Amino acid sequence: MTVLRSPLTASTATGRLTRRAATTLAFASISALVLAGCGGSDDPEASTGDGDGGGDKQVIAAIFSGPTNDADYNAIGLRALKAAESAGAEISFSEKVAVTDVEARLTEAVGDGATVVWTHGSQFYDATAKVAKNNPDVNFIAEYDGLPKDQPANVWTIDRQFHLGFYGMGVFATKLSKTGTIGYVGGLSLPFSMAEVHAMEQAIEDSGAKATIKPVWTGDFNDAAKAQQFTTQLLGQGADVIVGSLNVGSTGTFQAFEGRPAGDGWVTAKYTDKSAAAGEHYAGSLVYDFDKPLAEVLGKIGGGEEKGNYLLGFDTGVTIEMSDSVPADAKAAVDKAMEDVKSGAVKVELNTAKIG
Repeated sequence: MTVLRSPLTASTATGRLTRRAATTLAFASISALVLAGCGGSDDPEASTGDGDGGGDKQVIAAIFSGPTNDADYNAIGLRALKAAESAGAEISFSEKVAVTDVEARLTEAVGDGATVVWTHGSQFYDATAKVAKNNPDVNFIAEYDGLPKDQPANVWTIDRQFHLGFYGMGVFATKLSKTGTIGYVGGLSLPFSMAEVHAMEQAIEDSGAKATIKPVWTGDFNDAAKAQQFTTQLLGQGADVIVGSLNVGSTGTFQAFEGRPAGDGWVTAKYTDKSAAAGEHYAGSLVYDFDKPLAEVLGKIGGGEEKGNYLLGFDTGVTIEMSDSVPADAKAAVDKAMEDVKSGAVKVELNTAKIG
């Protein structure tokens, strides 16, 4: 496994996490900046360390499931980690870590002196909680879809609440579709994926539109060939909007539109803006930004809150970015949907019931 000191540095031969000194900024300064700038306490005494900035520097180790240059989920995690480095922390990270290896990587991070360990991906939660219980003096940040039972006292979770974003995507797809048939292409049929489809169904019901969703799962978030195959089949069944919930596999959904006339169907993506790779049928993407969530959680930890649950939503790092070619009425409907969810005017049900 490749283990990196920090972004853009060479890998080591030891197979252990290493660290690079970032700046001499104290952790007290990081906490004060995060808490003041991101909705935390305005009281400077809420920060750790003394008033002249002489606290302990934060040392963050992050663990990523895939390559950090994927222009997708791992890339946005790396960007958030680099933002923490810019705020004064020391950072290190491991990439391409399998679930079977993550416990060992977590243990290594603790042994290397990390004060905070962040696992980017909900598949790592169980191992993170296990290692956290054995290391009560270290803080951990994990991702989890919902509220976990028996959450350790030194663990923060980031709940991605994918169903909220896909309510907006359901509104988007409904406004774009002319045939009334909307395709959903997922990777693994996990509970969060079921919740995404159900949230789209709620959006359709709330709008009163006569539309149906045909969901499929390729079995792999990164298999572009299968994504292209499944998308082609959906298009052949009358779907004219394809909502993607994939990682690297999203390129396959784009490829399925090649050769189709301009304006003949739309495709969306998840996590990042993929307009550069998608072509003229690209409608937009459900975009996630972990910079603010990570900064706010780090600020809470610095303020003495070692356990909590951070909720992602349209006011905390999630938005739907739309192509300039999308009709104005569709943009307006999506903007209203995001605002309604954010304000609480619309309550999106979290329904993880299996489909089919």
